[in-house]
Amino acid sequence: MSGIMRFNILAAFLIATISTLPVRAAQTTAYVIADNTTGMVLDASGPAKKLQVGSLTKVATAMVVYDWAEATNADLSQLATVPDSVTKLGNQPGVGFVPGDRCSVRDLLYAALLQSDNLAAETLADHVGRAVDGTGREVFLKQMNALAKSLRMERTRFTNPHGLDSEKPVPYSTAEDLAKLAAYAMKNPGFRFVVSQRERKITYVTATGEQSQYLLRNTNELVGVNSIDGVKTGQTQKAGGCVMISCAKPPISVQNGDQVVVTPRRLNVIVLGSDDRFGVANGLLQRGWQLYDQWAAAGRPQKWKAPR
Repeated sequence: MSGIMRFNILAAFLIATISTLPVRAAQTTAYVIADNTTGMVLDASGPAKKLQVGSLTKVATAMVVYDWAEATNADLSQLATVPDSVTKLGNQPGVGFVPGDRCSVRDLLYAALLQSDNLAAETLADHVGRAVDGTGREVFLKQMNALAKSLRMERTRFTNPHGLDSEKPVPYSTAEDLAKLAAYAMKNPGFRFVVSQRERKITYVTATGEQSQYLLRNTNELVGVNSIDGVKTGQTQKAGGCVMISCAKPPISVQNGDQVVVTPRRLNVIVLGSDDRFGVANGLLQRGWQLYDQWAAAGRPQKWKAPR
């Protein structure tokens, strides 16, 4: 056998072997790869560890707002006033809201989800909480935890609407719980549109009555890469680097007698406590699609374990 032939055989073997290896996540505390439609976990590491998750919390905040708007037929263009409570958060990066500023609920959602503005999340909680029963933030937090309970996020506790974890009680969640939240959120068209945007210019009225604009830029560097269309980043000293991403492929249509069965294809990846959250998440997504194809070929069983 010639040297070139031996080299080609070895190269082919290495490529085939590498494609079946799990993505290394040595610098990552926990991750989950899950099917958006069924919730099937295709692969995971430390999925049930209770961890701080930073601004991934804002996905729950946004969904409480969207659910409230749908239930009450509320107009997202209504203006919300930035409350005095934002001063307790100290200096925070973002738009630069101050108490008394007024901004639409829609643009506050953009600010919270795209640029992870903590003051926007605080304002949303205050505004919607007051609309619900007049008490503001506290009832909103109850709604966040009620949402978690309804989604069977059994190892999650939300203690604020933004995800900061420097004060007690400290919030926590898990990768598997956040996969359930991601699936719920990505089924909402309004949420899905917002988190797919790379940037957005918002307008607000300052406390002095002047109109101001701000160009938001999505902190999720993976949006638009490999068809990734969401969803959210998170970063605190306790949480480390966190990211939640989602990606869809064209649905599969199968003729079944006189009917056509259409199966959507979307994967969600949750990465917590990573030194390279974007690199790890993108690699896990590629592995996820390989596992998805194997799972689908097996008939999408309810019980399935990723091959190693």
